[in-house]
Amino acid sequence: MDYASDFVQARSQMVREQLARRGIRQPAVLEAIERVPRERFVAVAEAAEAYADRALTIDCGQTISQPYMVGLMTQALELSGRERVLEIGTGSGYQTAILAELAREVISVERHAALSRQAAALLGQLGYTNIRLAVGDGTLGWPPAAPYDRILVTAAAGEVPPALWEQLSSDGLLVIPLGDSEGQVLKRYRKQSEGFEADDLVHCRFVPLIGSASPPRVDLED
Repeated sequence: MDYASDFVQARSQMVREQLARRGIRQPAVLEAIERVPRERFVAVAEAAEAYADRALTIDCGQTISQPYMVGLMTQALELSGRERVLEIGTGSGYQTAILAELAREVISVERHAALSRQAAALLGQLGYTNIRLAVGDGTLGWPPAAPYDRILVTAAAGEVPPALWEQLSSDGLLVIPLGDSEGQVLKRYRKQSEGFEADDLVHCRFVPLIGSASPPRVDLED
């Protein structure tokens, strides 16, 4: 059996049926997702499920998001290839790879050192040179490389961490799931000199964003 060919076919089917038919329309996003071998980012035992329409469990109690959600979050960032992107939550590195296909540079912060090491090894094997990985508290962002044109948070928070808002460039976009175990909404914010624009994208379910930052609330709700 030609497993490599099977995965290529499964990837193409996923792009057509799970993404394009459900509103992921940016050609660059669809092409990027079709180039990245999702089966490399999951456990060997779950490789056959890599292109299923659901999230999968990875190490450290984390998940690799549903393909549609990866496509939606990526599309929401409106990447043109010139941006520096901060990703909070490297996880398996799959979303990181998609971002690297579309952005100038990706800085990705992960609190689990083991996950960051695994992602670094795999992303290196796949030949990515525009990714910088860091181990740290994602609620604090990553000040050394700020400001960022785009920020993507891959875990759910009760509010936007103030440090992320501060590290976002003017007219930059921030995509984050907000809510708790009772319900979450994927939101997109555009930072402007006089404030922000906010869009609700879709109801969702992510693992919680965990960090040490606990400053006064910065309310970015409509």
